Amino acid sequence: MQNMDSTVISTALPTIANAFGAEPTHMNVALTSYMLSLAVFIPCSGWLADRFGTRTIFRLAIVVFTLGSVLSGSANSLTFLVCARILQGFGGAMMVPVGRLLLLRTVPKSEMVAAMAWLSTPALLGPVLGPPLGGFIVTYFSWRYIFAINIPIGILGILLVTLFVDDVREPSDRKFDWRGFAFSSVALACLMFGLETLGRGVVAKPISLAALAVGAVAGVAYVAHAWSHPRPIIDFSLLRIPTFAVAIIAGTLFRIGIGAIPFLLPMMLQLTFGQSPAESGLITFASSLGALFMKPAATHALRRLGFRDTLVWNAILSASLLSLCAFFTPMWPAALIYAALLLGGFFRSLQFTAYNALAYADVPRDRMSSATGFYSAMQQISLTIGVSVAAASLTLTMAISSHATPLLSDFSTAFLIVSLISLCAAPFALTMPRTAATELSGHRGR
Repeated sequence: MQNMDSTVISTALPTIANAFGAEPTHMNVALTSYMLSLAVFIPCSGWLADRFGTRTIFRLAIVVFTLGSVLSGSANSLTFLVCARILQGFGGAMMVPVGRLLLLRTVPKSEMVAAMAWLSTPALLGPVLGPPLGGFIVTYFSWRYIFAINIPIGILGILLVTLFVDDVREPSDRKFDWRGFAFSSVALACLMFGLETLGRGVVAKPISLAALAVGAVAGVAYVAHAWSHPRPIIDFSLLRIPTFAVAIIAGTLFRIGIGAIPFLLPMMLQLTFGQSPAESGLITFASSLGALFMKPAATHALRRLGFRDTLVWNAILSASLLSLCAFFTPMWPAALIYAALLLGGFFRSLQFTAYNALAYADVPRDRMSSATGFYSAMQQISLTIGVSVAAASLTLTMAISSHATPLLSDFSTAFLIVSLISLCAAPFALTMPRTAATELSGHRGR
């Protein structure tokens, strides 16, 4: 439900913009507000699960997420929609790490890669179903129904969690880091708001600059707080673990490029190819469909190549395939576009599985909650930045070319920029030895 909701709205953005009388290039805020809410509240999830139990928190998360869906579907303005999406993000933030945390505490390291692949496979059904389903609903019904489909899924989810999820909790006397949460929340919210709105005419420029300044001060305050606190909400000392640091830094760079796809691709197909939401959705979903095919092969690939070589060469290949989107034109055969997106999704999925397993390779059990919150938050921040960078690239190229609506060349430039950012992930993997995390991958080298 959560992964489908992240993608089902992407094909509806031009239609929603028309309904609200907003600029299509400003609609990325409907995506970033949700992802930013995830990033702000995810660090709390590990502590909440330890304190109140996984079943209680997961069930509450589904209730909040479903309520946010109902409010999103009844929105009559972009501001109302953004507020409802923030509520959805709060619910999603409590769902995201719970399953992963349970897995990390029960699965042997030698089976972790396969377990991560299995855990990700059902979640990938959302991005596969989201674009074509969203396009179909928007084309033949109303965009409001894309949120209504979460209601029966939410009700079923509450029932299944009650019946099948154990109320696991990790005994701990750790108190919640309220001061750290306040500093980190203000820093993330203000910095992302400032980056989102600066120079785009959404709000006055002084407001954007003030938000960036407040975010920077709060960020510095949090860093000072984190180094003096024994168990901060986002524990930077985890970066002293080399494998965790590579997964965070390289994974963030890689996901910035990938996070731009749900925003750029559907809008490019609708605004410059002249496709309907249904037609663009049937093309966009190919990227996620390719990811489904990789999951069974991830274990074999990592056993054959190891983490370092996989993350280096696969990052180069994935960034190259992403850059192909910059050369799409209405003259391209549909089969060729499908092939490029399928291959791109296939290799990106391998990269994600490798990062997700590598992050926890050397993390002690008593720090798993902190590591899960930190890593999950950085995942969402990087995806949020990806959408922001894509939107900023479109706005900048439109301003340079002096036209009010984005052209195909503007989308091409944006795709090349985010592809280059993803490519920057490759050098960071070279800092690891070839023998890194061999207990997880089973790689023994030659």
